[in-house]
Amino acid sequence: MNSQFFGNKLSSFQIIIIGFLSVILAGALLLMLPISSASGAVTPFKDALFTSTSAVCVTGLVVYDTATYWSLFGQAIILILIQLGGLGIISVIAFVATISGRRISLLERSMLQDTLSTHQIGGIVKLVSFVFKVVFAAELIGALIMMPVFIQYNGVSGIWLSIFHSVSALCNAGFDIMGSRTGPFSSLTFFADNPVIVLTICFLIVFGGIGFLTWDDIVTHRQHLHKYRMQSKVILVTTFILIVVPAVTLFFGEFGDHPFGERVLLSLFQSVTPRTAGFNTADLSLLSGPGRSLTIILMLIGGSPGSTAGGIKTTSIAVMFSNARAVFLRKKSATLFSRRLEEIAIRNAFTLLMLYVFLSITGAALISMMDHQPMGACLFETVSAIGTVGLSLGLTPHLGALSHVILILLMFLGRVGGMTMMYAALSTRNAEVSQFPVEKITVG
Repeated sequence: MNSQFFGNKLSSFQIIIIGFLSVILAGALLLMLPISSASGAVTPFKDALFTSTSAVCVTGLVVYDTATYWSLFGQAIILILIQLGGLGIISVIAFVATISGRRISLLERSMLQDTLSTHQIGGIVKLVSFVFKVVFAAELIGALIMMPVFIQYNGVSGIWLSIFHSVSALCNAGFDIMGSRTGPFSSLTFFADNPVIVLTICFLIVFGGIGFLTWDDIVTHRQHLHKYRMQSKVILVTTFILIVVPAVTLFFGEFGDHPFGERVLLSLFQSVTPRTAGFNTADLSLLSGPGRSLTIILMLIGGSPGSTAGGIKTTSIAVMFSNARAVFLRKKSATLFSRRLEEIAIRNAFTLLMLYVFLSITGAALISMMDHQPMGACLFETVSAIGTVGLSLGLTPHLGALSHVILILLMFLGRVGGMTMMYAALSTRNAEVSQFPVEKITVG
């Protein structure tokens, strides 16, 4: 990462995008190799690109079943791409530079600030080291917990299964390699009633989705919640609500023909995984209309800033609700935890929502027209793509090349972030400094 060259030519947002694009392209070329496929055949570039994009963008949408199509080498490449995408390309480069003893430049620290969504540049290198230690420790613990169950059903190959699914879950990727054992595209449906697998995967998903700064608060302040950053408090409360309320809704609205214990696990898992992991323990095509709608909303929301998850983020939802509450109560400012919110945060939250909804609907409409598929099913796939979720109604493998391109673009935008894309595309050098006269307009 030549910061002096990039510093004169590109902004930090543009460098982040180039980093993701470079890794995606390299991953696609590796996945094209005959050694990457189980059959030894060369994988078409468009399919390798789709898989690489989905892995780096930690989405989980696939054109081929991961377990049956890809060889062990191909699966290992996918897992590496997931890890790189989950941690962030710039973070990985900075971590390697740190352990090699190279000094991190100011521009590189600025890029890390954008990658990790921190509010200050001080201590950023220390935070990167902390993130890597926590990620690897959590992935190892998750793999060790699940290993006995996977070994019980799959023998020694259960070791690889536990490692792969632990990394995929913490990085909120949703890739699975159960297809050769429980049927193509089966995800974790075989373990729907297994509390060890279900609860461990749920924990890893939530842990990976709450954000690196929240981890820092938890480790530093433990049970002293009053010392947490306001953002961490918002994330934890919003995450709790977005797990409990959908789980209760799904428990009473879906899975009525399952035993009580399995029904609880199914409801909990389908509440957690849409934000934004992509695993499933139930056949999503059997969900009712309200169940699918709830899943789409959860996929759109996603995880939290500075995490392995996508979506418009939990903080955006909290900010929008706080602003709506202020409007209804006729308050001058939106507040959260006795703190006033910046106007820019409110504008960004609503802009992201508008951007994600517009792109999801537009993409779904184009796919529906080109491939003659139901609009509702197409919307499910596009929201899953832009939210970097990976849940599917089984539509993606049957779509045409142009529809796959649309999903690739949505996955990429969802991973690098809507604001990053806008800041990279629009130079701030020409930002408008003059102000026009105020004119009132009636809304609502």
